[in-house]
Amino acid sequence: MSRVRRISFISAFFGLVRRDLRVLSRELGAFAIRVVMQPMLFFFVFTYLLPKIGQSSELGGANFATVLLPGLMAVAIMFSGIAGVALPLSQEFGVTREIDDRVMCPLPVSAVAIEKVCFSAIQSILAALLIIPLAYLIPATPVKVHVANWFMLSLILLLASLVSGAIGLTIGANVKPQQIGLIFSIVVVPITFLGCVYYPWALLAKVRWLQIAVLFNPIVYMSEGLRAVLTPGVPHMNYFAIISALLLSLIALSYWGIRGFLRQVIG
Repeated sequence: MSRVRRISFISAFFGLVRRDLRVLSRELGAFAIRVVMQPMLFFFVFTYLLPKIGQSSELGGANFATVLLPGLMAVAIMFSGIAGVALPLSQEFGVTREIDDRVMCPLPVSAVAIEKVCFSAIQSILAALLIIPLAYLIPATPVKVHVANWFMLSLILLLASLVSGAIGLTIGANVKPQQIGLIFSIVVVPITFLGCVYYPWALLAKVRWLQIAVLFNPIVYMSEGLRAVLTPGVPHMNYFAIISALLLSLIALSYWGIRGFLRQVIG
């Protein structure tokens, strides 16, 4: 590939990103409300209301608010990735075929799919950062956050956000638009509740079969990764297992997502 052509592809790729960012900037209020509403209610009920009425609890030697923060950040990343890719694709692949306008840009069709994943990763990172102030404003007991390794925090945030975008691409490119709601009910919600969001993976040792079964769930590694870098005092997986699983999830889900995207666009 010639240098001029590479520059043309890069310019086209970032042109799509700028276009999507411009659209997002017009909807920042709705985006923020969508992201913070569910975590805010979780924090309010489980870390403010219950302790106030004498129903406080600890998990793994830490207060529940400290355990919950990384998990809710993982949920925000997950749902932002799906909302940023799967839901728009369900519309673009619909009757209007808006996707045809997007693939007219001077990029390989697969690169258009990759841009969607990258842009959704930006949304997911913003969503995760929006959760942090809630953890300091709402809980009745202080959240104990300590970032020992900023590089690992950045790496895990990036990988988790890309994985969530790849999940959104896989769903949006392989599921019929009218079935997206069903996927949320039978796939997304269950894997969220079984994604070590509300409890550390290590505590599942008491239910050994479930502890092994959830290892196929990518949200587990998002939650455990953020738990490892933000609340190292809480039991968590080791970095090698987390990074390896996120990379494998990203490769596998990107492959299935891009393959489905090409099938939808090219036929």
